[in-house]
Amino acid sequence: MVDAATLATILIAAFASLFMAWAIGAGSSGSTPFAPAVGANAISVMRAGFLVGLLGFAGAVLQGANVSEAVGRELISGVTLSGEAAAIGLLTAATLVAIGVFTGYPIATAFTVTGAIVGVGLALGGDPAWAKYTEIATLWVLTPFVGGGIAYVTARVLRAEGVPERYTVPVLAGLIGALLANIEFALLGPPDGSQSVARTAAIAMGAPTVGGFDLGVIAAVIAFALGAALVVGRDMARDAAGAQRRFLLVLGGLVAFSAGGSQVGLAIGPLLPLLDPFDLSLTAILVGGGIGLLAGSWTGAPRMIKAIAQDYSSLGPRRSIAALIPSFAIAQAAVLFGIPVSFNEIIVSAVVGAGYAAGGGGVSKTKMGYTVLAWIGSLVLSIVLGYGIMTLAFAVL
Repeated sequence: MVDAATLATILIAAFASLFMAWAIGAGSSGSTPFAPAVGANAISVMRAGFLVGLLGFAGAVLQGANVSEAVGRELISGVTLSGEAAAIGLLTAATLVAIGVFTGYPIATAFTVTGAIVGVGLALGGDPAWAKYTEIATLWVLTPFVGGGIAYVTARVLRAEGVPERYTVPVLAGLIGALLANIEFALLGPPDGSQSVARTAAIAMGAPTVGGFDLGVIAAVIAFALGAALVVGRDMARDAAGAQRRFLLVLGGLVAFSAGGSQVGLAIGPLLPLLDPFDLSLTAILVGGGIGLLAGSWTGAPRMIKAIAQDYSSLGPRRSIAALIPSFAIAQAAVLFGIPVSFNEIIVSAVVGAGYAAGGGGVSKTKMGYTVLAWIGSLVLSIVLGYGIMTLAFAVL
């Protein structure tokens, strides 16, 4: 039996989680996936905001478990987050993200949420989870170099006069098909896990394992890659410019789906320890977080979509494709390993890398400098505020 005071605390924390989900939908997951497509004039700002909301909701429900568990249970050792700690951490992070939304600067959501939860956890007397911090820091540091580097190389290949686009674009589509076959979905796995399309197909085929290699999985991945390459190749043969725009929109949709799977955990993760006594299914909690992302995408995302699409780089379809391919790959890697990641960092790094492939591509160095400072500042500030407000709450209560 939960007493009235505890229930009130949980309700406040739930409200803070919903606020955080709205802020994420309006900022990180709602704005970044389709920003390159908007910059390439492949879709309007308002339509992008509408679609990203639906796709983000689907990703939250189907892929949100890993990051949610990491944020809720793995950032601090030795203590369990209380209702007060979850509420303070989420409200602190959401306020910083909302400030970014309304000022036009893409605050890194993962930085603020991670920092705030670590801050309140330390104030509770918990110990730093250094192993998890190492994983997170590695991904955060590598993302600009890996994402920006892949985007730069891809954009250069697409621009190369000696390499016809009717070959390069289908090859890239094949790579995306191979990645898609290996994405894990909750609906395909056991009740407490997830499973990839390729693995599901391999089980259905009953293919053997030879030398440690599952032949069924390999066959499914090859089939997905060839299928995607053939579809896009035929589309390119009919209408090259239109095919590029359609491929770009598909990539934006995949990134939007991945954003929901990653970012919902930042909103609902801190609630998981609080909801354990209620025996709620994780899927039900993910649906609630997904609704918050959806609301944020539909009400606040257009402003940030415009900021990223127009203020950071003037992108055409080829450079936009180059930006979204590494974004999708990095996002899915983060979802798979349960690492909270900033979609603003992923997309902005890739957009800049693709922009430099054309000698700068309209990249604003001043804007980028302020953005990086905002990312670092939000991490430090969220840790300090989370720790300070939690300590003050102990003193008052």
